[in-house]
Amino acid sequence: MSRFVRETVGELRKVSWPTRAEAINLTIIVLIVMVATSIFLYTVDIMAARLLTLMVGM
Repeated sequence: MSRFVRETVGELRKVSWPTRAEAINLTIIVLIVMVATSIFLYTVDIMAARLLTLMVGM
């Protein structure tokens, strides 16, 4: 178990961690994409529901 921990710590030291500014920018990008995707899926859902209502109502 101690070998695993030592190797894990060694690997974590090799990681290129993002700066605070990079992390904030990437978080903002993820949030924007998430909101855009949510709006798109909401629109598709509303259109599909209305189309289904029209088809069933006929």
